[in-house]
Amino acid sequence: MGSKVAKLLTAGMALFSMLLAPSGHAASTPDATPIKVVYHIDDTTRASALLQNVANQLRAVPGTKIAVVAHGKGIDFMLNNAQDANGNPYNVMMETLAQQGVDFKICNNTLKGRHLTAADVAYPVVVVPSGVAEIARLQAQEGYVYVKP
Repeated sequence: MGSKVAKLLTAGMALFSMLLAPSGHAASTPDATPIKVVYHIDDTTRASALLQNVANQLRAVPGTKIAVVAHGKGIDFMLNNAQDANGNPYNVMMETLAQQGVDFKICNNTLKGRHLTAADVAYPVVVVPSGVAEIARLQAQEGYVYVKP
């Protein structure tokens, strides 16, 4: 009889320990600091994949703080009337992601170099002085991790 009690106590303690152990999903707990990620794009041919990666990340870890920063050849999908290969407007997906807290940022240096202005940029994108400097700032000052799909 004593061994049955010992086994029952051991099983109960193991279950109790599992219930109190921290979960491996700290970003999804209310007390945890959200994960912050900056997605870097400098090639618009990767825009659809990048937007899908962002959507996938938000599904996997809701509450993730995401910034998408484009410069150089990566800005085209952030311009007015930009469409993917199937004719779907990029701004629709960007607006959907923006409603989930994603920030979209475009490099003013690239705009100037291509003789474009803020008026050429689609909503919800905001213009930053330098895309590369913005990526560095987000990493160094705000604790964002860097992802380049």
